[in-house]
Amino acid sequence: VGLVVLASLATVENRTVSEVEDGGRRLVVVEATVPATRPVYAVVVRSGSGAFEQETVIYPGVEAGPPPSDVRCVDADGAGVGPGVTGDIVARLPLPPGCLPTLWNDDDRFVSSYLARHEGSYATGDGGCRDVDGYLYVMGRVDDVINVAGHRLSTGEMEEVLASHPAVAECAVIGVHDELKGQVPRGLVVLKAGVRTEPAAVAAELVALVRDQIGAVAALRQVDVVAALPKTRSGKILRKTMRGIADGRDEPVPSTIDDLSVLDSLRPFLTCRNVEKPAAAPTDG
Repeated sequence: VGLVVLASLATVENRTVSEVEDGGRRLVVVEATVPATRPVYAVVVRSGSGAFEQETVIYPGVEAGPPPSDVRCVDADGAGVGPGVTGDIVARLPLPPGCLPTLWNDDDRFVSSYLARHEGSYATGDGGCRDVDGYLYVMGRVDDVINVAGHRLSTGEMEEVLASHPAVAECAVIGVHDELKGQVPRGLVVLKAGVRTEPAAVAAELVALVRDQIGAVAALRQVDVVAALPKTRSGKILRKTMRGIADGRDEPVPSTIDDLSVLDSLRPFLTCRNVEKPAAAPTDG
C-alpha cells in the first residue's frame, strides 16, 4: 500500500483507526487483535461502495490476502474449529491442477498419508488456526501438536511465549508421555550471554508466563535451563529425537546432527521427571 500517513482518528467496531486516502482507496490503520490476543497494527483496505464495498485486513509482513476458503482448520473428527482455535490445516478436494497428484510409484502411501486422515480433504501435516479476519496462522507440524488431557495444544505457541522472555536466547517445547494426561509439555531454554539470574528463578518465571498467556490448560510445569539445544547442521532443532529420549525410547540419532555431545549432555534433563533434577547446565556469563 506504500507509505501511509496517519490522519484523523476514529473508533470503528471498538478498534482505534486512522484513515487516509490513497489513489481513491481508503486506507485504515487499525489496532487489531490476533489469536494470541497480542495487539498489532494492521492496514484495512476498503474498495467499492455500498453493497459492493470490500474490506481486506493486511498485517505487517503479509504480502497477500487471506487464503482461499477451501483451506480449513479442523479438529480430529474433521469438524471446523472457530477463530483462534488450533486444529489440523487441510485443503478441501479437489486440489487445483498440478498440486501433488500422487507420490512417485506409491499411490497407496499417498492416500494413507494425505487423504485418509480427513475424508474429502488433503491433510497438509501442519497445525494452526485462523483469526477473526480469516488469516491463517501456521503454528507448526501436527507432530508438534500435543494432546494434554484431551486438549490439543501447540508446542510452537508455547515456544513463542518462552522466546518472548528477555533472558531467553532460544528454546524448545516437546510433548512427553504422561500416564494421567496422555502427554505433558516440557520446556528447554538456553539463556542469553550475560544473564546472571538463577536458572531456577528464570524457569519459574517462564512457567508463570505460559500460564498467564495461554492458560492453566497448557500444563507446562517443567522448564529446564540448558547450555545448548541439539541441532542439525542446517540449524533445525531435533525435537523428535529429544521427545523419543524423554519417553524412554532408543531413539536413533540423525546423521545430520551438528554436535553429538550436546544431545548427550541433555539426556539427564530429558529422562528426569521433576523429581531429582540434575544440576543446572552451565551458561555463558
